[in-house]
Amino acid sequence: MDDVDFRFMDFKEIIENLIVKGNSPSIHEAIDRLFMDIANINRESMAEMQDAQVEEMAVNLWNWAVTRRVGLVISEEQKAKLQHVACKLVCMCEDSAVSEEAIQKQILMNMKTGKGWLDVGNAVTADEFFQVAIAGLEQLYVRLMQRSSTEAHVAMQKIAVERDLFKVLSYQAESAVAQGDFQRASACVLRCKDVLMRVPKKTRYLHILCYNFGVETYKQNKYEESSFWLSQSYDIGKMEKNSIGPEMLAKVLRLLATAYLDWDDREYYDKALSAINLANKEHSHPAGLFLKMKILLKGEIANEELLEAVMETLHLDASLDVCLNIAKLLMDHDRESVGFYFLKIICEHFKSSENIGKALLLHIDMLLERKEELLAKEKIEEIIVGHQTGRQLTTELVGCLHDILWKKAARSFEVHNYPDALQWYCYSLRLYASDQMDLDLAKLQRNMAACYLHLKQLDKAKVAVAEAEQRDPTNIFTQFYVFKIAVLEGNSDRALQAITSLENLLTAEEPEENNLLTDRGSTVMLLSLAAQFALEHGQQIVAGKALEYLAQYSEDPQQVLTALKCLFRLVLPKVSQMPESENKKKEMDRLLTCLNIALLKLAQFFDGKASTSDSRTNEAHWFRKIAWNLAVQCDKDPVTMREFFMLSYKLSQFCPSDQVILIAQKTCLLMAAAVDLEQGRKASTTFQQTRLLNRALEQIHKCRDIWNLLKETGDFSNDPCETLLLLYEFEVKAKMNDPFLDSFLESVWELPHLESKTFETIASLAMEMPACYPSIALKALKRALLLHKRKESIDVLKYSKCMHNLINLLVPERVLSAELCPLEEVWGYFEDALHLISHTEGYPETEILWLMVKSWNIGIFMYGSSKYVSAEKWCSLALRFLDHLGSLRRSYEIQMNVLYSQLVEALDKNKGSLFNKE
Repeated sequence: MDDVDFRFMDFKEIIENLIVKGNSPSIHEAIDRLFMDIANINRESMAEMQDAQVEEMAVNLWNWAVTRRVGLVISEEQKAKLQHVACKLVCMCEDSAVSEEAIQKQILMNMKTGKGWLDVGNAVTADEFFQVAIAGLEQLYVRLMQRSSTEAHVAMQKIAVERDLFKVLSYQAESAVAQGDFQRASACVLRCKDVLMRVPKKTRYLHILCYNFGVETYKQNKYEESSFWLSQSYDIGKMEKNSIGPEMLAKVLRLLATAYLDWDDREYYDKALSAINLANKEHSHPAGLFLKMKILLKGEIANEELLEAVMETLHLDASLDVCLNIAKLLMDHDRESVGFYFLKIICEHFKSSENIGKALLLHIDMLLERKEELLAKEKIEEIIVGHQTGRQLTTELVGCLHDILWKKAARSFEVHNYPDALQWYCYSLRLYASDQMDLDLAKLQRNMAACYLHLKQLDKAKVAVAEAEQRDPTNIFTQFYVFKIAVLEGNSDRALQAITSLENLLTAEEPEENNLLTDRGSTVMLLSLAAQFALEHGQQIVAGKALEYLAQYSEDPQQVLTALKCLFRLVLPKVSQMPESENKKKEMDRLLTCLNIALLKLAQFFDGKASTSDSRTNEAHWFRKIAWNLAVQCDKDPVTMREFFMLSYKLSQFCPSDQVILIAQKTCLLMAAAVDLEQGRKASTTFQQTRLLNRALEQIHKCRDIWNLLKETGDFSNDPCETLLLLYEFEVKAKMNDPFLDSFLESVWELPHLESKTFETIASLAMEMPACYPSIALKALKRALLLHKRKESIDVLKYSKCMHNLINLLVPERVLSAELCPLEEVWGYFEDALHLISHTEGYPETEILWLMVKSWNIGIFMYGSSKYVSAEKWCSLALRFLDHLGSLRRSYEIQMNVLYSQLVEALDKNKGSLFNKE
């Protein structure tokens, strides 16, 4: 159905459209609009309509509201609003007060509208309509009296009016109670009470109404008002006993007695007692008997009188439960002599009852509460013997007796009276059948084992735990006691097995459900206790495993860190002394895992923020140093060493960034990058190499940031960090074929502080596979050689090595071509080397030999290329190197001279064409 827009309609149109198209989505908006507008509507504003039309519209709206509410289209409040509007419209009509029928219609509509508002909690608005209804009833009464002809007719008309008056007055009383106006409410109810003689059918209604008022005001702790309403309810109820039974009257009186008792148990004691006696006289009920005892105990009644009243309950055939509740009440009010005597009478009176055990258990419980343990034990023995010889307790009562015994045992255990606790547990054990499989029996055995352990009775504890394990092997407490006994016996393997079982139970996806506390927190707690117990008894390996699991599964960061510190103190000394082996590798991996847990827990403490707690910072320092020391011990395992250094770096991030920490962070990152580079050189696949090099580059960048901060804290001119970072980054870029390698090197060439060794390393890296940058290598070696020559005292060993690499790069062993090799430049380097050899001692003989062979080979190559002049020149140079050989000279001198003579003869033969060939 199309939606109807009520916003642009007048009052009349809204009503008409609402009635015609009542399922519109904007129906609620229309109702609210009508309700707001009716306050501004009067008869003059609707002058174009006749009274009959207005009344018809109002009646149609009323009927529509009632039918729609039945269909749950509108709420009770919306129905009240529509009835409000319809009622106001009817009352506007001038002809509405002419006929008695019209007056009666107005009375009915005002009553129902008021009741509607009352039902939705708007008592103030409801009162307005009730007042109009009362006025209408008075007007109608006058009209009826004026025209009634006979006395019988008058009486009949009067009853009709008073019936409606009663209804309105009762509604007004409800409204007054809702508004807390006791005076007005009581006045309305008393007027209703006066009318009851003429409308007796309303007696039950008024009786229930007063009772409800009494209940409501009692809940609000308005005891005086509650007692008034309940008294009225009882008085009214007595007027019509045919429809109101004694059970209801007794119920009213019991609440009245309770109200008196709560109001003031001293001042209204007699009234409360009178009310409960009357209630019990009307109808005997367990609640009434119990309440009477409660009232009597408020007074100063003698024990003899109290006992007489108590015995009365038995004569009234009170149930066992009622009698037991009364006995307990007597005990709670320190009337023990009466209470125990009554319990004795109860046991005798109900001895044939199947529930007599309840009385016996209560008797035991009361004796234990009053420290009468010997008497209690006699009763317990009596019950157990009876249970074993045919007078069995119900399952429920057996459970109750277990509870009593266990509570008593627990109290003895708490005060370290373990023999007494065992005695109570033994009573409980006797109630179980020998073949009974019960989880509570397993718990009982564990509790007994705990007592035996405290009494140093290991054998008995072992038997009890074995029984518990047989019945409940997957229980964490069972495994904990298995563990304790294994430790006490020195059985490390069994103890470790129990610890592993605890861990398995902790990680089980679907742990078995039972009534024991098997949550994660309990298991973690037991792991903590297990570690402590193992340490106390010198079982360090077992303690270490328990600490490891504790750190793994505890959700308390501080507990985890404490466990890890204890674990490291246990394990580190042993690991440090272990030779390199597979076992040591496993231990290192284990410690690595533990340090990762420490890192995670410290991160939870700091949560991305700097810590203001010295203890937290100290924890981070402690674990940082441990990781560092372990890294140093892993010199034979670089991959593991790297992991420890990176952990040390990450842990140091939780420490204040002073100079010490910055130096440590720098070193950790340098070492990690060095390992990644080394592993990258050995990588078997391109993918693996790229991953390692990228990781190294990331660490290099972090290290450079730290290095820049560190330089601001002091003089680090002797620290090789910057050089190492340069070399590391160059190696990564070279091996990854970085297109910006040349631009990176531009700044490197300009650095003033680089040493020859650095340039030589750059040269080596530039040619290390998969890198191949000969031009960079040459440039680097030339700079290195230049730096060697600038020194006041040349290190001939380093110089010779650099010269070797440079010449070898210029004249490779496998590539010898005049086009490829700039021989004039090469000749210059040979001359430099020869000059240094001639004027300096200590030049390595092997290097001189290498230079000799290299120059001779070049000469031979030139001869083969018909370049005779160059050939003679290079071979002559080789002979000059030969002159500087030591012990090796004899091995080469004759051969070299012979070859050189042959070369000269060949040159003489070809002398005419020498200039043509070159």
